[in-house]
Amino acid sequence: MANFPISHRAAPSFWRDPGLPFVESRRALRSRACYRPHTHPTLSIGAVDAGNSIFSSRGHSACIGPGSLVVVAAGCVHSCNPQPGAHWSYQMLHLDPAWVASVLVRHDPCPPPAGQAWVVHDAAAYAAFCALNQQLFSQASLQQKIAALEQFVVRRVWRAGQALTPIAGNTLPPLDRVLSLLHSQHADPLPVAQLAKVAHMAPRTLARTFLDATGLTPHAYQLDLRVHTARKLLSAGGTAAQVAQELGFYDQSHFQTTFKQRVAATPRLYQHASAI
Repeated sequence: MANFPISHRAAPSFWRDPGLPFVESRRALRSRACYRPHTHPTLSIGAVDAGNSIFSSRGHSACIGPGSLVVVAAGCVHSCNPQPGAHWSYQMLHLDPAWVASVLVRHDPCPPPAGQAWVVHDAAAYAAFCALNQQLFSQASLQQKIAALEQFVVRRVWRAGQALTPIAGNTLPPLDRVLSLLHSQHADPLPVAQLAKVAHMAPRTLARTFLDATGLTPHAYQLDLRVHTARKLLSAGGTAAQVAQELGFYDQSHFQTTFKQRVAATPRLYQHASAI
């Protein structure tokens, strides 16, 4: 189990720095929070410190315990939750895919496969992850943190893992039009009937085709996009009320519930939690 100072282990805490906009990290101790299936716009790497959880992605599941890592490509639908009635402690690192690619191209011009997740059982990889996250939460300089991040990425921990999901295939052109609309207008009401017209499909056909292609319903996909944007707006200083209104949520309660289901923290906690 990672050996963190007690002051960092009482509640979920987040680390981010305006000087390093391509990375965010978190820690959670004895958490019982459960995630809805969701995606990240980042290459995300998680580590289990204590307890056991079930990692699921696109119909595949794996039981992971202390010392395990999961690596999730950007856009890969997944969830990771403690065993029923139990709790777990974990860490999570989010890296901008473009930054990761810029680091890897200097060493091996082959980015991680898209749309895929890996489960890694490797003591050295887990120790390296813990050391990196400890440094991110420390008072080390930005230059030291960048060097540590680059060194960790170059290790390519996913190479030591077992792929849990297949590489995503290309979507059909009608779905590409729907995805484009959802990305450009995710704050607007976009019922399935409207999306179906864009795709020239019947609503039921669109819903089934969309779920098969993305792993999410159109509505869940739109909520995911809103939460991704909400994280950016909250990090920039926006209030929960402002963000909820700007992103088209019914009210603050709806925003808070949706955000917590995908981030396992309230908007306020996400915004103000730090590594002090």
